[in-house]
Amino acid sequence: MQSILIVDDDITLCGLLQEFLQAQGFSVTVVHKGEEGLVHALSAEYALVVLDRAMPDMSGFEVLHRLRSKSKVPVVIISARGDEMERIRGLELGADDYLPKPFNPRELSARIRSIFRRIVPETAQKEAQPAKSAVDDIEIDRNVRMAFRQGRPIKLTACEFEILELLLSAPGRIVSREEIAMEALGRPIGLYDRSADVHISNLRKKLGPHFSGADRIKTVRGLGYLYAPLHPENGHGSARQSSDAVKG
Repeated sequence: MQSILIVDDDITLCGLLQEFLQAQGFSVTVVHKGEEGLVHALSAEYALVVLDRAMPDMSGFEVLHRLRSKSKVPVVIISARGDEMERIRGLELGADDYLPKPFNPRELSARIRSIFRRIVPETAQKEAQPAKSAVDDIEIDRNVRMAFRQGRPIKLTACEFEILELLLSAPGRIVSREEIAMEALGRPIGLYDRSADVHISNLRKKLGPHFSGADRIKTVRGLGYLYAPLHPENGHGSARQSSDAVKG
């Protein structure tokens, strides 16, 4: 039974979500203060955290910021503020998903399950892929779901790891935003949904450029993104793109 932590000062909503998610087979703990939620989230007892954006003692964003300095536990932000800039800020701080209030509890359950499907692959998928793979100086270890640059660990969220794994699976191949959304976010991309782009932006910052100064992840206008290896022989397809299509 997967354990979920809900941090929200709305007692009524928490009760409804706890009842619904427990009926869905999850173990659910509820706390109503940000500071207490942070302590619980850092205990490593939970597989996922559902975190309210606005709480009186500490904002959800502050909780997330402090949590991400020590933990990569998946986080779903829920908030009455659903404007684009708020969603982008939440994702930039390391949230795996952002769900505006009001929402149907079934949608929250579906998003939680999609995150779990990504971070706990089926046995067959695990056996089909080697535990470790590397492109240039970037290595990923699927067993511990960690990435390394020149042997040093890179702190990635669950979504960022999924996107990096997807890009490194075929260096030089264009991966569409739709594919990133389905494979890394577990859902179709909306018309004005910039979640994939924000996760890519965060990933770029954490990976940094190649030692040559060249960008690792390139944007292909109108098509998607690709990981550009320094040594093309590391890729499974051509990394060449027309100069009017690719930008850093």
